[in-house]
Amino acid sequence: MSAERRNKNRGYQQLLVWQDAIELYGLTWTAVRDWPFELKKLASQSLASSDSVHRNIAEGYCRRTIREYLQHLNIALGSLGETLSGFVAYYRNGQIEPSTFEQLDTLIFRLENRLLKLVESLEHKRNTNDWTETLIVREDPIEYGTDPAIAHDLRNLLDGAVE
Repeated sequence: MSAERRNKNRGYQQLLVWQDAIELYGLTWTAVRDWPFELKKLASQSLASSDSVHRNIAEGYCRRTIREYLQHLNIALGSLGETLSGFVAYYRNGQIEPSTFEQLDTLIFRLENRLLKLVESLEHKRNTNDWTETLIVREDPIEYGTDPAIAHDLRNLLDGAVE
């Protein structure tokens, strides 16, 4: 991210869940880009569902209420499930190589778990009325558990990692 194009609204780019989702879109593109014409609709659906994951993480981050943020993270989880389901079907029907499926499944599993932990942490904040509806929340991320990825993402979120 260019230093001259940094602001608090672009802070989602520092989140590991968003970075993983961008990687997922790239892997999806690589997996389906050379499919024959008769499979282009499936390829397009796979690209759209994987594209939806990073877009919803970003959109939720840029919203001002925790309710909206959680709603978009849950939509991202739904799109992630749709993406995985498609690739399971493609794998089981011999449309993608086992190594490609393994790479996708591993990334999707990591991303699912990181997103679920982030949602859980934000739901806890919502339920304890411990959320300030601004882009910067000053709190100690240690309360969200020991998962280094979640601690990294929450630290960036809470400390206003971007200027």
